[in-house]
Formats: sequence, C-alpha cells, structure tokens
Amino acid sequence: MRTLLIMGPGGSGRTTLAAATALTAARSGTRTLLLGADAEDTLGAALGVPTGPAPAAVEANLTAWRPDPAQGFRDGLAALQDRAAAALDLLGAARLDPEELTPLPGAAELALLRALRDAALAEGAPPRPFGHWGRYDLLVVDLPPAPGALALLALPEELRRCLRRLLPPERQAARALRPVLGRLAGVPMPTEALYEHAARWDLELAAAEAVLADRNTVVRLVAEPGPAGTDAVRATTLGLALRGLPVEALAANRVLPEDTPADSWLAGPVAQQRKALAEWQGGYAVHPVPHLGRDPRGTDDLAALAAPAVNPNTVPVEWPVTDALADDGVLIWHLPLPGAVRDDLDLVRRGDELVVAAGPFRRIVPLPSALRRCTVAGAALRDGRLSVRFTPDPRLWPRGR
Repeated sequence: MRTLLIMGPGGSGRTTLAAATALTAARSGTRTLLLGADAEDTLGAALGVPTGPAPAAVEANLTAWRPDPAQGFRDGLAALQDRAAAALDLLGAARLDPEELTPLPGAAELALLRALRDAALAEGAPPRPFGHWGRYDLLVVDLPPAPGALALLALPEELRRCLRRLLPPERQAARALRPVLGRLAGVPMPTEALYEHAARWDLELAAAEAVLADRNTVVRLVAEPGPAGTDAVRATTLGLALRGLPVEALAANRVLPEDTPADSWLAGPVAQQRKALAEWQGGYAVHPVPHLGRDPRGTDDLAALAAPAVNPNTVPVEWPVTDALADDGVLIWHLPLPGAVRDDLDLVRRGDELVVAAGPFRRIVPLPSALRRCTVAGAALRDGRLSVRFTPDPRLWPRGR
C-alpha cells in the first residue's frame, strides 16, 4: 500500500487538500483510506461527512478515520493497571477508573502513529476496526502543522534509540541470571516485566518506523505561494531531507487568477505568488490549486480544487557512499540536504553514529558498516548536498584494501 503524508504550515489548507487528494484517488478507482489527526472535526467539515473513531464511508472507494486519542490513552493505561495488578494490590493502591483519565500531552501524536502503523502494516490481521485490513491501496494522512509533524515523524526512531541505550539488547542475555546477579551485586536488577515491556514497545515503534522508512511512503507539501509559504517550504524540506523522506509534489494552494487587474488590491499578492511559484518550480513538482473564493465544503468543492493524482514515480532519497580509496584514500558519504546553510550545519561522530544538525533539525544516524571502521576526515556542503569524508582506520580496516 502506498502512503501519502500531507504536510504544510498551519492555515495553509492542508486538511482540505488532504481530503481533495483522497477524493481524487478514490474517484479514479483507488481504494483509499483518509486518516486525520485534528481534535476538532476539520476533516469532516471539508468532506461534508462527520468523521471520528468509527471509520466513515464518504463515497465509493473512500473511507475517512479520525482516531480518538483519549480512548487509546484510557485503553493503554487500563491494560497497564491490569499487568501491574499484583504490585498495586501489594501497595494498597486504588486503581483509576477509565472515566476519570485525561490524556497526557503527546497522546494524540502517539494515537496517530499507532493508527498509521495499523493501517499500513496490518495486512491480514483481525478486522480492527475496518472489517478487513489490507483492502486499501492508498493511505492519505493529514498530519499536524509542519513543525509538529516533523517532530512526530522523528519520534519512533528517537524513542527506539533511547530504549536501546537504557536496555541494550546484548544485556538482555543475562535475564535468566537476574536473581543471582541481584543477590551477588546487592542492588536491585531490572525485572523480567521491564524487559518484556521494552521489547513490546520496541516492536511497536519499529513497525511505525518501518512505515515511514518504506519506499512507498512519500510527502506532499501544501503551502500558499508567498513569502511566508516559501520560508515554511524551505524549512520543511530540510527537515524532511534529514529524515530521508522524499517530497512527491508541492501543492500551491489558493492561487489567485493571473488576469487580476493591475489597479486591484490583489495585484500585490498576485505578484508575490508569481515570484514564489517561479522559485518552487525549480525544485518541486508544483501543482497550483485555485482559490475558490470561499472555504471548500463538501465533495463538490473538493472536486473543483482538482487535486493532482499521486505520482507513482517519486524518486526515493538515497544516502550513498562513494568509494574513492584508489584516488584520494577516502570514502565519501553523501547526504542530500536541500536548503541547508553552511553556518547552521554541525557534525559530531559518536561511536558508530553520526550526529547531524541542520538549522533547527537534528538527527542521530547509524553509520554504514564500512564507515564504522573509519575516522571522519572532513565535510563539505555544495549544491544542497553534504559530503562527509572518511579515512580508513589502519587498526580496524582489513588488510589488502
């Protein structure tokens, strides 16, 4: 199944374009699931059909779903109380009723990740909640505004990394010796339940991470052509590049008519949008979406927006390693970072990982196996591509190379 993530700054019409894109795909015969994240039913307002925790059929080939983070939070905490029943009873603690639980900050993001994982990966799983998983060809996801969406996309990888640091897999081999080690060391040892929970969390996070890393997962940006939209697109593209997510298209939303009279007050905004569109067309597949003169409501208005079909030929983001040992004695790791500025870049080698910071974004990436036996010899940024040079470490590099 192909996954299309719709991203853009707040107020850009992101939700409306997500609905229009899903509708276009469905009317072309593609079985489509539209997944929303807003607490308010902005998705239903655009579609003209209320959406919520129960999937809603909009029309043929189109289903909309907006998971309830509160219910997911209550179910998760109730399950945790059940697993810890013995400890709670021993402490004399009173259990919390589901009705008195209020979701903590971040519950909505975790609910969306869980829904994304379930919808994309549960092929052949029990019918929860759609009657038959795997009957969709396209998953369209209306993400939160761009800064929050980028943080959400980074969450599975970052949480998995924290889990591996706190409970390294190689140390779990000593689980059977935990009681003995505890007596010998005289300090409490991690319990069996802790390892089991960590393994379950890691499995769930890995599934969500696999969806985002899949070659069939792409991003469609939505922005209004203008100075603010241009800044937002530039920053979002850099954040996506650092995560290795390709941009399938850029929907320039609410485009004003080019034949606007020169003496109209709209002449200034039209000139700004013309400049933005010219800049965007140099680096994106740009699809202008006309301004309807009103807020789109219902499938007739969404169809009038003429959202483009999903591009099946999006080129995935690659981070290749070039072997220049024979000529220059180095290996070069190429990281495409469009929009990056030299003064805002920072690189730190930490063990077998490379910490890459580009502007406000940061990612810790594992080094390819060959580069782990090398030392960093330098880096250069040219034409939106960061090239990091590695020199083989004589102590670790196989002889004969």
